[in-house]
Amino acid sequence: MRLEYFEMIDRVTMLDRDAKRIEATSTVPTESPVFEGHFPGHPLVPGVLLTETMAQASGYLVLGLMNFTHMPFLMAVDKARFRSFVGPDTVLTVTAQLDHEGSGYAGTKAKILAEGKPICDAELRFRIMPFPAGMDELMRAQARRIGLLAEGA
Repeated sequence: MRLEYFEMIDRVTMLDRDAKRIEATSTVPTESPVFEGHFPGHPLVPGVLLTETMAQASGYLVLGLMNFTHMPFLMAVDKARFRSFVGPDTVLTVTAQLDHEGSGYAGTKAKILAEGKPICDAELRFRIMPFPAGMDELMRAQARRIGLLAEGA
């Protein structure tokens, strides 16, 4: 996880196409400029970045299920609940399940756990659109880096 670069997912550990579900892991860094202001002397991952982590896992799920033909853009976050704080060095397990797909939209239910305990969850909605010029290869490269796509795919 590189908070300051919005690279939230370290590794995709499972993509189940039949169940329309993804699981990923991410480890909060020991240090980050984000912690300098959130909060000095008591570093915590901001809730907005936990939401982004769920959104990225969900986005990779949609990309994987659609074989990278279109790009999901986050458009709504509903029923977000934060149940615990997350500090440096925490290993996160992120899951997302496709709840709806059609008419140019997709919806997921996502959650984050740490050591099996719930951290947060939300329902996310995405607009599915053609990739902006050149973005498809950038997304494929990122997907290869985190293990969603095999090298050469």
